[in-house]
Amino acid sequence: MTTTSIEEAPLAAYRPVAGLADELIDHRFKALPPDAEGLTVGALAAERRDLFTGGFTTPVLALSAESVEHNLALLESYAERHGLAFAPHGKTSMSPQLFARQLEHGAWGITAAVPHQARVYRAYGIRRIFLANELVDAAALRWLAGELDRDPEFRFVCYVDSVRGVELMDEALRAAGASRPVDVVVELGAGEGARTGARTEAECAAVADAVAATGTLRLVGVAGYEGEVPDATGERVREWLRRLVALAVAFDREGRFGRKDRGDRLAASRTVPAKAGAAAGEAGAAGEAAEPARGESEPAAGEAGAAMRRVADATDDGIVISAGGSAWFDAVADVFAQIPELSRPVLKLLRSGAYVSHDDGHYRHLTPFNRVPEEGALRPAFRLWAQVVSRPSPGQAFLNAGKRDAAYDLDLPQAQVVRSGRDGTVRPATGITVGGLSDQHTWLRTEPGAELEVGDWVGMGLSHPCTSFDKWQLIPLVEADGTVTDYIRTFF
Repeated sequence: MTTTSIEEAPLAAYRPVAGLADELIDHRFKALPPDAEGLTVGALAAERRDLFTGGFTTPVLALSAESVEHNLALLESYAERHGLAFAPHGKTSMSPQLFARQLEHGAWGITAAVPHQARVYRAYGIRRIFLANELVDAAALRWLAGELDRDPEFRFVCYVDSVRGVELMDEALRAAGASRPVDVVVELGAGEGARTGARTEAECAAVADAVAATGTLRLVGVAGYEGEVPDATGERVREWLRRLVALAVAFDREGRFGRKDRGDRLAASRTVPAKAGAAAGEAGAAGEAAEPARGESEPAAGEAGAAMRRVADATDDGIVISAGGSAWFDAVADVFAQIPELSRPVLKLLRSGAYVSHDDGHYRHLTPFNRVPEEGALRPAFRLWAQVVSRPSPGQAFLNAGKRDAAYDLDLPQAQVVRSGRDGTVRPATGITVGGLSDQHTWLRTEPGAELEVGDWVGMGLSHPCTSFDKWQLIPLVEADGTVTDYIRTFF
């Protein structure tokens, strides 16, 4: 079997990501073997221990190496086939190693929701960030201005959805002495009662006018989140997406979108620290996961990924039209395929994030691949292993995993398989159902005849990747035969 290791991926050559292998194993990391304390993560990965016999304690969350690679390749090929760029939402995993793999598989950049996430991305060299929120935090904007000043290659885009938000951004950026404008997209709300976003085209135009009146912001496109369309159906989602495209067409016709040379003029009008270029060079040397220098250090990505990066490069001064969570990206592909020619190239940006691990619950039911099976199928990558610690009655059993280990906000875990505590054989979890979670226990209901005893391991599928990743700082990456090849670090 071919070894699958995130650390062996080409992007591991960039020092910040590769440097994660130098972190020491200690009590901070749940489930890792006690006898591994003091080893580095890389040294433990090199031992290729078995998840079940290598000293791991329960509960332990495992991530399937084969499923992750399959999912990465599937979205890459899907996006390329439909002419989409994509910036997967990093809030799902908050893992620089997985970001690196997503970028290698053609991602334009990584999407964030809050400033902390963007700071993690920058610490690991991400050069294109799409922040799917209006950013009005003065301290965060001061940090952003500094990042843009230090690294001329850093591209940042965020939402604006209110005149007041524009005023706050402009005030904070002027106070910070920003030398480059911040690129913004007007967010069109998905409807009354939906989450964020300006509700009407007139409100969007007012926000665009407010942006144009500043010297610190540059309007580069429109965006939104179709997952918030009320009472969503395929047609209602497509209707909203057509509104989004029509808004972009109208803004382009009216000459509202700024050009990159506006930023150049702003930069020229201010004093840029002499060390800015050097700092940018240092960032590159430390490890630029998004845009490596061309040459011998370039990641050996597939043809689709390389083609998508060329498209992304060509549209960096184009018009951004962005949508696409994990439930309706087929509708996004359909509508975005009909975008007419505009005055500049269009970056059709998808932002789905949950695909990287998929799941056995919420997204298994919602994935667009259910509607277009000919396009492929994502594979659930998570399995939470816990041990039976009590079997107090014929119809009841308890595992040593609970709310601090498993996602439970959308669905309870699903008992899938049982690994015998006696001989290690694996069998289906027939007649075994998860009935609830306590902080540190899983409540199992067992039917008559269900085979289960104290000491057995139960493997459970999870629902909702975002709240599965966030409970674990270091997650074993496991091959089908149980070999642990790497450890995925998260930063929540």
